[in-house]
Amino acid sequence: MSTATPKELSEVRLQKIATLLKDKDVLRVEELIALLAVSPATVRRDLAELEKRGEVRRIHGGVLAAAVKDDEPLFDDKATLAAEEKQRIAEKALELIRPRTIVYLDGGSTVLALARLLTGQNNITVVTNSLRVAQVLSNSGPKMILTGGECRLLSQTMVGPLSRAILDQVRIDIAFIGTLGVSLENGLTTTDPAEAFTKEYVMGRATRTILLTDSTKFGKTSFVRFGTLNQVSTVITDNHLSQNDRKAVKRAGVELILT
Repeated sequence: MSTATPKELSEVRLQKIATLLKDKDVLRVEELIALLAVSPATVRRDLAELEKRGEVRRIHGGVLAAAVKDDEPLFDDKATLAAEEKQRIAEKALELIRPRTIVYLDGGSTVLALARLLTGQNNITVVTNSLRVAQVLSNSGPKMILTGGECRLLSQTMVGPLSRAILDQVRIDIAFIGTLGVSLENGLTTTDPAEAFTKEYVMGRATRTILLTDSTKFGKTSFVRFGTLNQVSTVITDNHLSQNDRKAVKRAGVELILT
């Protein structure tokens, strides 16, 4: 009766990790420890070997399949992607805002499309961490409160723990949030930990969170998670969303509005 060598066992684990990543795109170290029934040190050695082979990319606390892109485009480039869909999503979101509502607008390009529709409204209050939103609403429209925080140039937002000082003092009825990736398995994700901090903190403060995103973001995973799908009250997206993704949103108990 033959016994597998340590090297053979290692290859079996590496193949299993590669297979798992084909299904999930991203795995956390804790998951792999449980799935493979090995020590944290063994998992780290396996991930280092797979990274050396160019099959994965290691991230803090886990690993991405090498083919997964977590790069974030420049803001102006994002705004031009799926522009018609984003406009329709913004118009549908506008219908949910009532007089005297306190809304939070974050730094997403779809959320910015909503901000442009609010320039003539002076009967609501807008809390925002977005420099672009502030610029749009600076001349006319709602009463506006800026969160403050560290300025992130790529997204033109103010993010990180310093934003808590203002957020702790205000009430938010509806938070309109954007995302770079969304899935039932991996949740809502973005590229920057400080940006994720502020998004997550706002979601915890808001009475209702509404995710504004075009359908291309579904099934994608970025670097860091800031929430799960079932923490969102409503998803507003375009009607190109696949039937599988529609079912996933509904399984999470989230209202789905298609435009």
